[in-house]
Parts: sequence; C-alpha cells; structure tokens
Amino acid sequence: MTHRIERSFAGRTLSLETGRMAKLAHGSCLVQFGETVVLVAVTAQDQPTHLPFFPLTVEYQEKTYAAGKIPGGFFKREGRPGEKAILSARSIDRPLRPLFPEGFKNETQVACFVLSADQQNDADVLALLGASAALNMSKIPFPEPVASVRIGRIQGTWVLNPTFEQLDYSDVDIMVAGTESAITMVEGGSIEVPEADILAGLKIAHEGIRELVALQKEFIDGHTVPKMEWTSQSPPADLVARVTPMAEQRIAESMRLQDKQERNQALAQVREDVLGRLSEDDEFAEQASDVKDILRGIEKKSMRARILSDGERADGRGLDEIRPITCEVGVLPRPHGSALFTRGQTQALGVVTLGTSRDEQRIDTIDTPEETKKSFMLHYNFPPFSVGEARPYRGTSRREQGHGALAERAVQPLLPAYDDFPYTIRVVSDILESNGSSSMASVCAASLSMMDAGVPIGAAVAGVAMGLIKEGSDVAILTDILGLEDALGDMDFKVAGTRQGITAIQMDIKIDGLTMDLLDEALRKAHTGRMHILDIMDQTLGEPRDELSQHAPRIVSIQINPEKIGEIIGPKGKTIRAIQDETGATIDIEDSGIVKIAAVSGDAGRRAREMIEAIVQDPEVGRIYEGPVKNTTTFGAFVEILPGTEGLCHISELEEGRVEKTEDVVKKGDIVRVKLLAIDEKGRLRLSRKAAMAEDAARAEQSEPAESKEEAPVA
Repeated sequence: MTHRIERSFAGRTLSLETGRMAKLAHGSCLVQFGETVVLVAVTAQDQPTHLPFFPLTVEYQEKTYAAGKIPGGFFKREGRPGEKAILSARSIDRPLRPLFPEGFKNETQVACFVLSADQQNDADVLALLGASAALNMSKIPFPEPVASVRIGRIQGTWVLNPTFEQLDYSDVDIMVAGTESAITMVEGGSIEVPEADILAGLKIAHEGIRELVALQKEFIDGHTVPKMEWTSQSPPADLVARVTPMAEQRIAESMRLQDKQERNQALAQVREDVLGRLSEDDEFAEQASDVKDILRGIEKKSMRARILSDGERADGRGLDEIRPITCEVGVLPRPHGSALFTRGQTQALGVVTLGTSRDEQRIDTIDTPEETKKSFMLHYNFPPFSVGEARPYRGTSRREQGHGALAERAVQPLLPAYDDFPYTIRVVSDILESNGSSSMASVCAASLSMMDAGVPIGAAVAGVAMGLIKEGSDVAILTDILGLEDALGDMDFKVAGTRQGITAIQMDIKIDGLTMDLLDEALRKAHTGRMHILDIMDQTLGEPRDELSQHAPRIVSIQINPEKIGEIIGPKGKTIRAIQDETGATIDIEDSGIVKIAAVSGDAGRRAREMIEAIVQDPEVGRIYEGPVKNTTTFGAFVEILPGTEGLCHISELEEGRVEKTEDVVKKGDIVRVKLLAIDEKGRLRLSRKAAMAEDAARAEQSEPAESKEEAPVA
C-alpha cells in the first residue's frame, strides 16, 4: 500500500513516499522536492561478511533521462559516475556510516537514483533524506533519523536549500547533516566568510535538519518492520582477556614513539609476537582477524588516554601545536609554477599548468540544460609510497576525488576574474608523504604554486585539520592531526581559508554528534592554526610573481566585429590555420567577437595579432595602403589593400600624365602603394597611385634636411 506525506519546506513542496516503487528492497523511499525526484532503496545481507570493517556501499546514479537528455558517447548509456555523483555519494555515506551499531558487519547497500531533475533543486540532500527514511523503515538496524540541508547566504540573508540560481549570488554553499540533537557532517565552501558567520549558518542549518527529522518520524510512524537478527562481530570476551595483558604495556610504549615509521614497526612487532604466541594454542589459532581488532582497540585506548590525561600526543606535541613547516617554491624548472609544502611527515607537491580556453573541461550534467565549461581544476593524487605501502595503481579513487574537490573549493574564491586572466588553470597536488591532513597540505601547496606561476590570486590560502577526543565529559580538541589521530579519534574537521575568512570546510565525526559549543571552539582554534601557517607561507612567497613563467603561454585578447569572424577563419578554416602555422600561436575565437591569441613567444603573439587586425580593420578614406595588384583591365588595376578587400585604381590615377595602357605602369602581382580616395554608396573603393606617390614625395621633401648654400669663391 502506498504511503505518502507532503509538507512545505524552504518555500517548496517536499514529499516522501513508500510502497509504490522498489517494493522488494528491504526499504525504499521516493523523495520529491519541486520537480526533482530521487528514489532510494536499501538492502542488507542476512549474514555478516569476513571483512574487518563495515561494508557499507552508497551508490548515487544520475539518470540522464531525468533532465530529458540522451547520454553522449558511442554506447548511449550511462557510464561510470562523474565527479558530482561521486561527491554526492560521499556526502551521503559519511553521515550514515557512524550511526550503524558497533559490530554490525552485514554488507549493506544504499542505492540512490535521481529520476527527475528540475535543474533548480540539488538532489544530494534529498537522497540522504530518502536513505534515512528507508533505513529506519527497513529491517536493517539503524538507530535514528538523520537529514541534511544546504545553506546559502544572499546579501546577508540565510537561505535553506537554495536553488542553483540562488547559489550564483550566495557567498556560502555548505551542506550540513545531522540528527535531532547534533550536527554530524559539514561539507562546503564560502567566499572568505568569518568563523562567527559560519557558526551562525550552521545553527540555522540544524534548525532545518530538526524539521526534516520530525517529518521523517511522522512519515515512518506505523510503517516500520521488525529489525533483523544479527550477531555482533566484536571479538569474543575470552580472547580479549587473553590478548590484553600480553600486549597492553608494549603497545603503550610503542605509542610513545614519535616517528611514524618507528611506531608502526614497533606495533607490527607486537602483533607478530602476539599472533605467534596464540598460534601455539589451538583454541585461538584461527582468530587472527579478531586479535588484530583487539590490538587496534588497545592502540586506540592508549592514544586517547594519553591525550586526555597528559595532554600529550603521539608525536610529543601539545594539543594546539602545529608540526614544523617548510615551504619551497620554483622547485621544478619546466612547469609553469611549483611548490613543495611539508608539514611534519605530510608533504604535498603542487604543480601549476596554464592553458588556453581549448584546455577547459567540458561538463555535461543533469543539473544544467546545456554543457558547461570549467577553467580551474585541482587534482589530488595519493600514491601508495606516500604511506610506505606497495599497492596496485588503479584509477582515481573516491577519496582522491573528494580531497581534490575540497582543496579546489578552498582556492576557487581567490582566483582572478576570467576576463582579467583568461587562462585555464590546472593544479596537481601529488602527495609524496602522508601522516594526516594531506588535503589541507594540498591547499597550501596549491596556493604557493599558483603564486609562483604568477597567477594573481586575491590572497594566500591555507588549511588545517582539527581532531577530537571525547570520553564522557572529558574532551580534547587537537590542532593539525596525525593520521593516527584521525583513525583513532572522533573527528576530522578541516578548515581552509585566508586571513579574512573561511573558503572551505569539511567535518566528519564518529560519535553521535557535535554541539555548537565544541564547533565554536574548534573553529576558533582552527583560525589560530591557519594564521600560523599563513605567516610561514608568507615568508617564502608573500604575493604572486609579477611575471609568468617563460614557458607559459601569453594570452592576448582583442575584440573584433563579430561579422568579421568568418574572414579570420576563412574558407574551411584556411586563413586561421595559415596564421597559426606561420606564427606558431594558438587562436581561439568566441561568438561574441573576442579573439584570444596564445603564444609562448611574445613575437609570435604580436605577429598573429597584427595579421588578425589587418584582416578585420575597415578601410579608411585618406589613408595610404600597400598591396598586390590582383588584376589589370583596360580601365585600370584592382589592388588588394587589406586581406579580402580590393579597390579600383583607375587608369587616370596610375601616374601623372596620360597612360595608354595599364600594363605600362603596373602588372599583376606588383606591390604598389595607393591612397584610398573614396568609398561609394555601394561600398566600392576608389584608389589612386598618383595621389600616394605625390604624398610620399611631399613627406620625403619635408623630412630632407635643409642644405646650406655656399657662394662660389671669386677667382
């Protein structure tokens, strides 16, 4: 039986429905907001997996038919998900995963299908709403409703779930997820907005979340099914009792080693010794995976206790202390800009390439009616050697795409206007060492490398990752967290920005939620940490270089009459190809008449510009031109004064005196100088070689220095 509920939210109609579609799934929900529709179906295996982690998979698929489009390409069907779909899947996974019960390891899938896109309302926040409703109605163990909203600010007014059009005028675009009592995830960016304003926006977002949670409770009331029986995959108590005394002291000692590699080697030795001793006991010989979980739990307990009791971290730092930072710029000779940013044992190599409009990324999504272009890209790579591992090199992972998008969002607001700096900019961040906060290191490396490339960014950008350890009422907020503190802690809160304010923010937590007081404290400490990092970056390179790299293309833009575009292109592109071949420059022409000339050599760019201007300039009466004789007749000669522009030099205007035959004075192919006398009502040009010769002679006479005349000597 179909069950549907409909309410007004953020000024538009929001509906939840179940029982009509995907009825064989363990839970399903159809969400509609405006004319955007998302179907979410959830399923789970009855038996737990052997994997040492909770195998939750979130799939987010954008059906092209949702926007009335047919997929491009040869096969004409949806392929692998694009970046927007991957980022949306991550924004759904991250609020859901921490809420599943501890020890639940049954494989679970959340499938989100965007069935209709009105190109006004984003589907990602709707998908999380549908996933929460479907999970709470299903047999899958899930404790409470969760929801998300997008928050924007237009001229000082906060807006919940702004449309795509409204976001164009907003200085904030942040997705916030949470439960009724607390915020559990934050993801988004802003245009140098102060921390206090961001906190105010998060409070308004949480009010919207509470409204959506209440709507879910009303929707699922009376429409749930009994929860499935499942067995916690936590290690057996007797094994815990056996392993703990064997390893607890040694792990505590190993956790005091400040170097990551030394610490990992010591912990690996403990694991090897414990497993070796247990392998002699037939009762525990087959429980290696449980033993590793127990040892991991002891590591977690040891690290957290040391921080909460002693205020000392794994590498010996205090809670608010940032690791040593070194910055280098211009580290590579040929790329257009480069920087090496090292913070402790995390190192990012940022490299900038400047290109033309031909290098722009083309994006075709269901959120826009037509294909869009992207002129700034930041790509993040995480090779296995950065953490001392040997793993196969596969395609770009979801994590790499997510970290790259976060760093890109942090730098984007500081870029110059495209009209002022008409380059396509690609920044690559290669992580060469990683011990926590590599995405924020990428922000710093990107900022320095763009300034090294001469990109006139508005200000330097830096980022820092904050952590949290919380045991009951004992709380510690950590600045610049290590990988260990991320893995064994309760929060990963990344904040990037300038001295003026925040440009990107991302928060994930593993506990039930975060109060506004803790958020406020974390933001204040992140601000202090960011200022410290910016001070060090400014000592290396405080502002963008005045000149671009000698290897970067120089782009010159000129505006021409759009009606002249065809003349530049020529028949079948012959003219523009000839200009490019002769000069070595790259020429791009927009429909508006803007011509962009790109060339590494300044001379090549100038020559290409001169050739284009010669084509598009209009004939000027009274001006002298030089050009070839294209044809001769009995009544005169036709001379090309501009590319594609010819005029008649009448036989009477060839020279002084009577001319019997045109060929007596000029022949086809001769280069002659002629003066444009007039343009008649039909656009025909009247030229005069005679007038040009007279004017040239007069000019030569005026420039000739006066010669002193001496009297002849008297004999």
